[in-house]
Amino acid sequence: MGLLDASEWFGKIFVGGTWAGGGAGSAPVLEPATGAELTRYGVATPDDVRGAAASAVTAQRNWATLPHPERAAVLRRAGDLFREHAGEIVEWNIREAGAIRAMADFAVGVAVQECYEASALPSRPYGELIPSDQPRLSIGRRIPSGVVGVISPFNVPIILGIRSVAPALALGNAVLLKPDPRTPVVGGVVMARVFEEAGLPAGVLQVLPGGADVGEALVTDPVVRVVSFTGSTAVGRRIGELAGRHLKRVLLELGGNSALVVLRDADIDRAVSLAAWGSFLHQGQICMTTGRHLVHETIYDEFVEKLATTAGALPVGDPFREEVALGPVIDTGQRDKIHQLVEVSRSGGARVAAGGEYDRLFYRPTVLADVATDAPAFVEEVFGPVAPVTRFATDEEALAIAADTPYGLSLGIVTTDVMRALALAERIPTGIVHINDQTVNDEANIPFGGVGVSGTGSRLGGAAANVEAFTETQWVTMRGEPPRYPF
Repeated sequence: MGLLDASEWFGKIFVGGTWAGGGAGSAPVLEPATGAELTRYGVATPDDVRGAAASAVTAQRNWATLPHPERAAVLRRAGDLFREHAGEIVEWNIREAGAIRAMADFAVGVAVQECYEASALPSRPYGELIPSDQPRLSIGRRIPSGVVGVISPFNVPIILGIRSVAPALALGNAVLLKPDPRTPVVGGVVMARVFEEAGLPAGVLQVLPGGADVGEALVTDPVVRVVSFTGSTAVGRRIGELAGRHLKRVLLELGGNSALVVLRDADIDRAVSLAAWGSFLHQGQICMTTGRHLVHETIYDEFVEKLATTAGALPVGDPFREEVALGPVIDTGQRDKIHQLVEVSRSGGARVAAGGEYDRLFYRPTVLADVATDAPAFVEEVFGPVAPVTRFATDEEALAIAADTPYGLSLGIVTTDVMRALALAERIPTGIVHINDQTVNDEANIPFGGVGVSGTGSRLGGAAANVEAFTETQWVTMRGEPPRYPF
């Protein structure tokens, strides 16, 4: 029997260490490429959230008191299980999320490394000695936050779930995970089954797929002290406001509209390869996707022509049944949003050099040339396989265009002069910079996050960021005997 045999979890949610019916019944899991129903998942309600939160309190306290090697061992076993069952998980990722095989393989590989990285957290030094003007031992120590809520998106559900789940668990917290209802298997069931088999005690991880009402219940429940959300800026604003009213710490990893700046001295063929990968990987449904291509005017025409040729040659289709470069976008709502941004930009003067059309949920990789800097496809996060290209004449103009956005997630600069690129990057607000690479990069051990409306900074990834995200600082003093006070 495989890790993801549906007979155990069909139509159920994972609460208190068991698979049980959700309060809202069940719903179909659909395959974007075909529209077929793959299975059914359990749908949670706010009452389910409240029950799970209450049970998580006791589970968390017991989990946090375990010796650190035991917690570390669970995380290592989870990494091993992701690796051992990669074939099953990859297949589900392809069919449920529409990922091509290379992307699905990458996601599982990152999940393995996230668990291994997290397994080192329980044995880290967790405090410091602080000088005191009193005859006492003064200590600042890190303790688990308690119960952590994780809300993950549909686009890369494994990576964007496990990067919060694994470190939160490793640091002694319990986790309530709400995956996107469009990807409840790879975003939720996979996590539950991996940690169940890894020996995580019952109730320490619970999985509650559902709609906005479930997310609101998760954010507002008094037991949940930290909320980690990855998703759109619009939803992130609402979650941030709600968390603020309830005095919760909130970690927001939001949208992006990242620029790739191609300077005059760049190798055009290599720049085009970077541009195509940055814009078209996973149908452009990645927060770090290259959403704006800024190309020096002397190489602009050749760049656009070669990028359009590359886009036109990329095969698009069902990634489970064909060898393709792009699969389907997640649903009709996303497809229609993409197409509207393309069409409005076209009507405003942009030239469609490639693509700009779709068949069902298969959107052709699209190159928009002569794009004005106020065109919707240039200003907004498209979240689809669209590469808007504009030209610049000077470094100062490129800098002004690149910085003229409320987003600040990732930035790529292509040039033979890396110090010049670094000097430019220092003047563009962004959480991530890649010189001579495109904007979509990720590793388990790096601090990840954006600025501006892209989020609240590098709050996840890397040991220091994870400790800051999922623990509290507590001051402890100890005296040999009680002091005497005046009264």
